[in-house]
This record gives sequence, structure tokens and C-alpha cells, in this order.
Amino acid sequence: MVEEILRDVEQTSAYTGRPGLDDRVMDAMRMVPRHEFVPTEFRGAAAYRNRPLPIGNGQTISQPYIVALMSDLASVTPDSIVLEIGTGSGYQAAVLAEIVAHVYTIEIVEPLGRRAMETLERLGYTNVSVRIGDGYRGWPEHAPFDAIVVTAAPEQVPEPLIQQLKPGGRLVIPVGSRGQTQSLQVLEKMTSGEIQTTDVLPVRFVPFTRE
Repeated sequence: MVEEILRDVEQTSAYTGRPGLDDRVMDAMRMVPRHEFVPTEFRGAAAYRNRPLPIGNGQTISQPYIVALMSDLASVTPDSIVLEIGTGSGYQAAVLAEIVAHVYTIEIVEPLGRRAMETLERLGYTNVSVRIGDGYRGWPEHAPFDAIVVTAAPEQVPEPLIQQLKPGGRLVIPVGSRGQTQSLQVLEKMTSGEIQTTDVLPVRFVPFTRE
């Protein structure tokens, strides 16, 4: 899986401007047991192929390369506090938890959120907090965040997430219409409060849903 991720990194470097990814991110990709986050029927070799997989309720676990890339684009440190919108299986949260101080993650689909919570607890990820609810509103009680990672695509970036981003922080988010190719974007909040947006890569994510 890691070899396939590195190959994709090389092939997309013209888009992303990244000939390689942070060593901490790649170490996390090696450490997190992806098979624990997929349905039973995919817990063999399929769990470690570089492709998305269905996890039920019309949702997917993202392609490992995309998980690694989004983690890298967040530009986090071991002291970072990160918000994730769209817990899904819990896999992206686990990868982030390997490289940051704490991850707050929100899932709107209750069965997925409960399952992810149980998986993360069973695997010992004590630095991940899971909430069931509408991610559009963010998690203001724990804001501002050093980084925010969104794993579903809204048509427009939710304003509450921008407000909850710390100056100097980054919001990594796919943006675009349902059923169409979206743009993976990085929004960086300057110390002045100005937002600088960079289009990174064409992607296709499940749509961002609201309550």
C-alpha cells in the first residue's frame, strides 16, 4: 500500500507541488491497521489496496493516497489540535491521531459514528473524540483549530469552519457539486484573517450532507 501511495505522489506531483510527503505521515500510514476500519468482507488483501472501499450507509473509506495527501496538506505538528468533518470509518482520524495531539471528529450518520467510536476506542486511540452531528457547524467549544480536514464535498466551504480555524491554520476540503469532479482545496488563514485558497487536485468525494 505504501509503495502505491508513493507512486501516486510521484505521478501527481505536477498538480500538488509535492514530490514527497512528510515522513511522519508515511509512518502513520504504515502503522494504522486499515483492515480494522473496513467491513469484514474486505479485511484481507483488499484492505491494503490503494483504492476507496464501501463502508455502508452509502459512504466510503477514502483511497489511502488521498488520506495521506490530506494529512500532509494539513501541515500539522505533534502539538496540533485538529478538527475532522466526516468521521466515516474512523481511518483518517486514526492517521491524524498518530501525528497530532488531539483529533475532534464529527459524523452525521449515527451508525457510522458509533462504529468508528468503538473501533478507535478498541485500538487505543485515546486522543480522538467523536461526535454525532452536523459537521457544518464545526465544534466551537474546542476552536480554534490548528487544522481542519473535511472528507465530504460541499458545494461551498462552510463559513463556520473558516471561523473556527486558527490564524496560520489550514482547512483541507474537497469542494464541488454532487456527482461531478471536485477540487481538493487548501484554505490557509493568514494572521491578518485573510483567506488564501489553493486548488490542489481534482478529486471525487461523497457529498457533504446536513441534518
